[in-house]
Amino acid sequence: MSHRTVIIAEAGVNHNGSLEMALELVDRARECGADVIKFQTFKADRLVTGEVQKANYQKTTTGRSESQYDMIKKLELTEEDFLAIERRCRQVGIEFMSTPFDEESLDFLVQQCGVKTIKFSSGEITNGPLLLAAARTGRKILLSTGMSTIGEVERALSVLAYGFLAESEPPSLEAFDRAYSSPQGQAALTRNVMLLHCTTEYPAPFEEVNLRVMDTLKASFGLETGYSDHTVGIAVPIAAAARGAAVIEKHFTLDRTLPGPDHQSSLEPDEFKAMVEAIRAVEQSLGSPVKIPAASEQKNKPVVRKTIVAAKPIREGEPFTVDNLTVKRAGSGISPMLFWELLGQKADRPYGKDQVIQHAVKS
Repeated sequence: MSHRTVIIAEAGVNHNGSLEMALELVDRARECGADVIKFQTFKADRLVTGEVQKANYQKTTTGRSESQYDMIKKLELTEEDFLAIERRCRQVGIEFMSTPFDEESLDFLVQQCGVKTIKFSSGEITNGPLLLAAARTGRKILLSTGMSTIGEVERALSVLAYGFLAESEPPSLEAFDRAYSSPQGQAALTRNVMLLHCTTEYPAPFEEVNLRVMDTLKASFGLETGYSDHTVGIAVPIAAAARGAAVIEKHFTLDRTLPGPDHQSSLEPDEFKAMVEAIRAVEQSLGSPVKIPAASEQKNKPVVRKTIVAAKPIREGEPFTVDNLTVKRAGSGISPMLFWELLGQKADRPYGKDQVIQHAVKS
């Protein structure tokens, strides 16, 4: 039985601060077959200091002259904008999701936008206070794990376990560990958390993707696992789906040539649609692990499998030998696996060349 991969169109900040562009991203993502469209909810004043520099990829895509604060400030949307985006998502039938970068944004997304799932970017995996606040909302959580070690993932999960259990004990590393180690904490994580493997580089080099880490995460934590992709093209997310990713997230843009930090590492609508179609085909092709002939194969058996026929005319009573028997496609007859059982037995009737041998095989 195949599973259905949830496909997230990561619009992020590819709206360039424009509500009109954000709404078009919603419409186009729905047309492409995405299940979810995800944005990023933040206020620059609560996200970065005024002097912090851009990441190298951001310098490449947006120039070096402005600070990260100035770049991000231009990409803010208002709360009214997000409410309009959420309404459009409901209207067209695609799930709205957005990544919060501070507790105020988290509260807004939960209380006013009604998000069902909170997705954290890889940069928040060490943001204990925000993780704790998210777990206390009781919402499902997607946690990207780029740039992190197994130990850091485990620590983040311990905070979430503590938050889901609504412990009265004051927060501390010891309290987190007790919650994580408890059966109740593990059950809460299983119900509510999915891990996303990710390589936090834009674009991510193929040789550093390491899709096998999905297996490591699943084996280490027993949680559903997906993949957040930053590579060029669609090959890697398709491969991740084939390896059983429960979620695929891929950056989505209307036009890769638009100005902004993430457009160049995003898929345009036609490409995103092709990725969705390929993933859906992969899901169907995974099928069953039981090796038996498929229904569509049955009709081809008589056509392509061979049978034992006369290599030359055979007289009635003449022994079958390696010289007068051969194997060819003939439509029906005795399996060549019984070739050696026929040798030495006497023909019960005459056979012309290429005639299918119908002799009863004696054991």
